[in-house]
Amino acid sequence: MEAVSIIRITAFLGIFTLMALWEAYKPARRASISRAERWRANVSLVILGAIISRLVLPASLLGVSLWAADKHIGLFNMIATPSWLAVVTSVLILDIVIYWQHRLFHRIPLLWRVHKMHHADSHVDTTTGLRFHPIEIAISLLVKASVVIALGAPLMAIVIFEVALNGFSLFNHANIRLADKWDKRLALFVVTQRLHRIHHSQRMDESNSNFGFSVTWWDRLFGSYKSKAKDSDENLAVGLSAYPATSNNASLFTLLKMPFDKANNQ
Repeated sequence: MEAVSIIRITAFLGIFTLMALWEAYKPARRASISRAERWRANVSLVILGAIISRLVLPASLLGVSLWAADKHIGLFNMIATPSWLAVVTSVLILDIVIYWQHRLFHRIPLLWRVHKMHHADSHVDTTTGLRFHPIEIAISLLVKASVVIALGAPLMAIVIFEVALNGFSLFNHANIRLADKWDKRLALFVVTQRLHRIHHSQRMDESNSNFGFSVTWWDRLFGSYKSKAKDSDENLAVGLSAYPATSNNASLFTLLKMPFDKANNQ
């Protein structure tokens, strides 16, 4: 367990540092408010999210996997399956579940109240990939735990998925712009920064697309893929018009109370 934690933390810090340095050196877009103001709240949400995760599921997803294996609960704990197949299948199913979870957070008004805090960021950079309401963190954790139990997902699958989930979130939210030829090639398989900024567009028809966090397969398969926005990437308006780029809208208190704000919940 300790070794797994070290792997996750090392991967997280490595990718975060790389993306943060890259966007500082060559940013794709300029923010309307200071980095210090946005990062203070966004990074604080990571700490809150970690605390909530520990309270909601003290054993972690790895502990859930070990418990399911001990009790012989879940598909792969009841049916003899090659280890590699159990790992690959579990990662793919977790991936597709998170795709649909994300899509439902946009579709169901009560869930959108929680998720909109992520979209209210007036500037998309690598810390936006960390900016999720503690309530959403708790819901997502319970969803993933349910999948782990149902599948009897092996430990290796959970490690791979969690590292990928965090890594891709940092990567595709980064405030960078890949060269056109590389963006087009990668976009055949991977969610690039340009594609994910379309998901953060203020236009709802654009925001309700590109739900995948890692690969573009599910969006293509389920008809939610959008390769281009109405405006160019340079001029694309991101965030939510109800929450303009002000210091107040970037404060931790404002972010935490967004789901309970009766106004601006459309």
